[in-house]
Amino acid sequence: MLLRRVEMSLLENINKDNLPKHLAIIMDGNGRWAKQQGLLRAFGHEKGTKSVRITVETCAKLGVENLTLYAFSTENWNRPKLEVDTLMSLLVNSLKNEFKTLEKNNIRLNCIGNIDLLPSKAKKELLSVIEKTKNNTRMTLTLALSYGSREELLNAVKIISDKVKNNIISIDTIDESIINEHLYTRNLPDVDLVIRTSGEHRISNFLLWQIAYAEFYFTDVLWPDFKEEDLYAAIISYQKRERRFGKTSEQIK
Repeated sequence: MLLRRVEMSLLENINKDNLPKHLAIIMDGNGRWAKQQGLLRAFGHEKGTKSVRITVETCAKLGVENLTLYAFSTENWNRPKLEVDTLMSLLVNSLKNEFKTLEKNNIRLNCIGNIDLLPSKAKKELLSVIEKTKNNTRMTLTLALSYGSREELLNAVKIISDKVKNNIISIDTIDESIINEHLYTRNLPDVDLVIRTSGEHRISNFLLWQIAYAEFYFTDVLWPDFKEEDLYAAIISYQKRERRFGKTSEQIK
């Protein structure tokens, strides 16, 4: 009951007119959570899916337009095969189980990353849910899967260079908008707020271009323990900050 009162108190302090239009979360700490419980890492990842559901539904209710979750990085392929297989299996099951939640909340599923590397079953399920939810309008949920920002930028440079070589783009016209058009996130706005759980203070190759002017919020809470009140606290912290984008405080005012 006390926890619920704290949660409601935090919610009342959120300004619905000043929400981040694009919230990105580095979901960290599943393995450490499992270790603390004396369990295998797989149990931490499974418990973490519940925090995903809570976060997605809470963001939709608040009115956040875009939510991007760092689900699996290009570097994560180097983890033990058993853990990777478990994560891919959880991905398939989560997509199947959460489809109704996405539909109920009018949420569109999106994905960024090199999904050709995903197992065929996972890729098929992912593309199926993306297709079925493509007309939903309340919020866009983007999963960063097999994603690495350096790879994303490298691919963009190669594609743009090829277009210059073939006289499709003039080198003199290349600007930020051209680069944006060739990123995985071409249909998303820049990130306003990045949350990272588990006490780590790293970006871990996540949306390096898109977070140029983002605010950062680090919390010691492990991802499986991340609840509504933790999300509210992050957003309240964001709303207390002055975002100047290179200008002075006087210019903003």
